[in-house]
Amino acid sequence: MHTRRSFLRSSSSIALGFSGLRSLTANDAKSRAARGYGPLLSDPEKILDLPKGFSYEIIGRAGEAMSDGLFLPGSPDGMAAFPGKGNEVILVRNHEINPGASSSSGPFGKGNKKMNLVGKDRFYDPGDKSPCLGGTSTFVYDTKAKTVVRQFLSLTGTLRNCAGGPTPWNSWITCEETVVGAGGNLVRDHGWCFDVPATDQPALADPVPLKAMGRFNHEAVAVDPETGDVFETEDRHEGLIYRFVPKVKGKLAEGGKLFALKVKGKPSLDTRNWSENTFSVGDSKEIEWIEMKDVESPRDDLRIRGFKDGAACFARGEGMWYSKGSIFIACTNGGKKQRGQIWKLTHNKIELYAEPNDADLVDNCDNLTVAPWGDLILCEDGKGDQFLDVITPQGKIFKLAKNAKSSGEFAGACFSPDGSTLFVNMQREGLTLAITGPWKEKS
Repeated sequence: MHTRRSFLRSSSSIALGFSGLRSLTANDAKSRAARGYGPLLSDPEKILDLPKGFSYEIIGRAGEAMSDGLFLPGSPDGMAAFPGKGNEVILVRNHEINPGASSSSGPFGKGNKKMNLVGKDRFYDPGDKSPCLGGTSTFVYDTKAKTVVRQFLSLTGTLRNCAGGPTPWNSWITCEETVVGAGGNLVRDHGWCFDVPATDQPALADPVPLKAMGRFNHEAVAVDPETGDVFETEDRHEGLIYRFVPKVKGKLAEGGKLFALKVKGKPSLDTRNWSENTFSVGDSKEIEWIEMKDVESPRDDLRIRGFKDGAACFARGEGMWYSKGSIFIACTNGGKKQRGQIWKLTHNKIELYAEPNDADLVDNCDNLTVAPWGDLILCEDGKGDQFLDVITPQGKIFKLAKNAKSSGEFAGACFSPDGSTLFVNMQREGLTLAITGPWKEKS
């Protein structure tokens, strides 16, 4: 491991203005170092390295029995937290399970022997011979007692539920990161979003695909609470940023219109900065929206048609989170070095918020969230060691946590409504963690 990675392990932070993110050498890093929460300490359990004063609880393990008699599925991914009763928090969690996955990774156990506990009408795609095993689970967590009150399956019969986003109407929109069509074992097309109510009692959501929101390689969504419009990312090297305007606010199944982001005066702009620098950090450009046609896209060409019509393309749009009038967007392999970009969308403008171009700062950001105090928390999905990164509103970047078990990605970072607990998934390990500590005590 080279010098800068070693340095970051010991210092856990880099302090810089966003202009400094454009180019940063090892010497720059050392001269601008700030402590953040302090160095990461080695976890004797070899699960999660954290700064002094922080601790974690494992609150979910793939394969464990749930309250509804089923098993917690594997590959936990995107997630969001909602207020519950008293000290309770309701969390809805995705499971990114592929077509043809082993039954042991799903909720029904080996050989899907517990399928009889779920009515066939509760599956979006029951399959020809075996069901699709993706979907969501919900768990209720007591932040004071630090215990799981109950957990249960909340959507089933979908595939590759990667990310999504919370809504103001107290639900989680879960997104399929696939456009696989009916055929073979599959009896229905995939590539949709689904609305899953955040409830504290065991219940399976109606598996209604939100087809007007488009069929593409979905990743995350963010909802504007004022308008009810839903913004969407697309995990493709030349993906678009979409905006769904529903006919009725909060009732997405009733349909609406889908639009794609266009940079005003710059049709078909390539924002990725791979071969040409079209955006510098801090640049803000006016945008407009072009209406999309044939949004169910049976040929998976929505992004191609949109770009041809003038929409801007982005490098693997993944995480997306609404905060105080703005939406933050992670593009996993954007930037000159393809290490990731962070965008900030505010009303009719889009800004390149960060482009580190250095894997030691941020290594391919994926899911993200915004802390109640304004920090961005980024989940890495790159090569080698994987970290939770922090970007403060002042432009400091530092490490919050490290996967001490493997090079598997972090996913689903989100805070409890009271800001006391950060929840996150370790996808490869099949673990959900609750992290607590002195959140306000950083330097």
